Amino acid sequence: MNITTVLFDLDGTLLPMDFDTFVGAYFKGIAAKLAPYGYEPKKLIQTIWQGTEVMIKNNGEKTNEEAFWEFFCSVYGQEARKDEPKFEEFYKTEFQNVKSVCGFDENAKKVIRLLKEKGARVALATNPIFPSIATESRIRWAGLEPEDFEIYTTYENIGYSNPNPEYYLEITRKLGVKPEECLMVGNDVADDMVAALLGMKVFLLTDNLINKTGTDISIYPNGNFDKLIEYIDNLFI
Repeated sequence: MNITTVLFDLDGTLLPMDFDTFVGAYFKGIAAKLAPYGYEPKKLIQTIWQGTEVMIKNNGEKTNEEAFWEFFCSVYGQEARKDEPKFEEFYKTEFQNVKSVCGFDENAKKVIRLLKEKGARVALATNPIFPSIATESRIRWAGLEPEDFEIYTTYENIGYSNPNPEYYLEITRKLGVKPEECLMVGNDVADDMVAALLGMKVFLLTDNLINKTGTDISIYPNGNFDKLIEYIDNLFI
């Protein structure tokens, strides 16, 4: 079956970053933002981590947003939901400073433009553990626009996360395509390459490789952006 649709991870793929550095800057910023409202930083960070785990284990019966806030309120009480605008304000303002710890690669825009020229559909399969405002910001940090993607997953619009294969199936359902029509491009062996189990083609971008299990990556097409562009050229002849 011919490939019609290409899915991209964002963090570490289209947006270069060291994940631990990014997470450190993110938590430092959100803890400082919310401390004046009574959120002790250490507890807040632990709660957000635990809420993230809840989203990763979500089974699709509710959105990741609903799953996160149910857990958050189980820790802080139902009144905590009223503080959601404070989180949104953080993403509009202080979160933008986190861009400084991320890299930039002009090849991200180049590869998206190449795919559009070839008539491919393009979607963003970034782990949907952030609200749309944060995801849209990170898209722009990569030199792209949200409109460059037919869909992009956020915690508001999906009830799964990777590495659950159902996450990728839900994306294909939203797009109205079969997994066999798709190519998934990402930098995380465990999270992104799981798409291959569904019959998707995959490409492992190695510039910011995450391979926590030490998997032999030679089993996947892999390489830097130059290799990816070469792979796409051969795929869409």
